[in-house]
Amino acid sequence: MSEAASIKSTGRRKTAVARAHMKPGTGVITVNGKPVEEFFPTVVLQNSLIHPLQVANQPKAWDIALTTNGGGTTGQVGAARLAIARALLKNDPELRAAFREEGLLTRDARKKERKKAGQPGARKNFQFSKR
Repeated sequence: MSEAASIKSTGRRKTAVARAHMKPGTGVITVNGKPVEEFFPTVVLQNSLIHPLQVANQPKAWDIALTTNGGGTTGQVGAARLAIARALLKNDPELRAAFREEGLLTRDARKKERKKAGQPGARKNFQFSKR
């Protein structure tokens, strides 16, 4: 892949969607135009986001611009993590085995179950009274 080209990829989790635009650089990560530390304030979320870069052993090799929407912070981090892993895989297919082992390429298909009619929630039922 040419050095000037930007790599684009998409990741999803729950109702969150993340698009990653990666280009070779110094390791600057922005999410919706803000620094990653400002958008995802906790260290746990930040570590989850950069996990694919650490597995690929390239923590400061890419400038990443992420665009996320939908869902909450955890869903957005999961979607962004998948997008970054897919983009790194486009650049270097040799990383597939390492990413598979860490579970970075698996799309988490779990979503919130819809509420059913005649019930207060998805699984919960109204209290049953025999008499």
